[in-house]
Amino acid sequence: MKESRVTARTRLAILALLALVAASRLSLADPSGDAVIYLRVGTGPPGQTHFDIGNQIANAISAPPGLPPCGRGGSCGVPGLIAAASATSGSAANVEAIGEGRLDAALTQADVPYWAATGSPPFRGRPITNLRAVANVGTDLMHVVVLRDGPIHGMRDLKGKRISVGETGSGTQIHALQLLSAFGIKDNEVKLEMTRGAVAADAMLAGRIDAFFVMDAAPTPSLTELAKTKPIRLLPLTGPPIDKIRRADPLLFASPIEAGSYQGIDAEVPTLAIGLTLVVASSLPDDLVYQLTQALWQPTTVAFLNEHPHGAPVGPESALSGLGLVLHPGAQKYYQERKTKMR
Repeated sequence: MKESRVTARTRLAILALLALVAASRLSLADPSGDAVIYLRVGTGPPGQTHFDIGNQIANAISAPPGLPPCGRGGSCGVPGLIAAASATSGSAANVEAIGEGRLDAALTQADVPYWAATGSPPFRGRPITNLRAVANVGTDLMHVVVLRDGPIHGMRDLKGKRISVGETGSGTQIHALQLLSAFGIKDNEVKLEMTRGAVAADAMLAGRIDAFFVMDAAPTPSLTELAKTKPIRLLPLTGPPIDKIRRADPLLFASPIEAGSYQGIDAEVPTLAIGLTLVVASSLPDDLVYQLTQALWQPTTVAFLNEHPHGAPVGPESALSGLGLVLHPGAQKYYQERKTKMR
């Protein structure tokens, strides 16, 4: 036990130190002669699960030179790889950063890279063609948050209210505006703010906004803390407007936020859900992405990803369900080989 704790601390120290140079995407050699590859991974805003999941994935796929091998107290990641995770605004910002070469991999809600690859709104006229999928690694659910003792009980009650629709560049923002439009609420009928969930929660406590949107796994850390401080209500998303959105965006599906996910939420809340996809740049070498995919599905990472009990269990068996992109050839090779072995 003592050795494993030292190994973990050493590994984290190495990752923290070497991540400082990762932004330059260099391939170097350490004194032992082993190659070092740096991978830049976009996550999401602090206070949301994307940030935690992205950091866990980066940790799982990393295996800096000098650590013991997998099975001997060391890393089971890609040999020589150091993945540096960074906080971002969210899905849209992540796919744009991959398109511009500022990130190598990122988490994004499944429909956002589809729109980007096809040049569909909000990417009309500027398609991003270098996006490839590795796996779906979770499920995001739309939370429309209001105070329980307030006058807002349904989506149409949002007219005339002060609303945060998520940070600019986030999947939350795209889907929140989608919802407002579907329920017939025009931009000039609400006061919109663009802030991430944790900031919006503070603004609600201070009385500066009446409602906010967060599309994330449940429970979302910032909402868990908010619900402990002030009783909240989550608005149900049902009816013809939701059916209309799902026809236009078939990657969205109905899935409830389960009772007990947050303090005071005693019944399940019907809402919209979307897969959370790990996306990489098409320029990454096939062998690297093959090893990355293999490392992603090690048992400790699968266990972490399944801490949120919503939707289908996360693992290699469900990794290809609900993707909006073609697979990277390296990832495709991994799943084909796994399928052959399972026969």
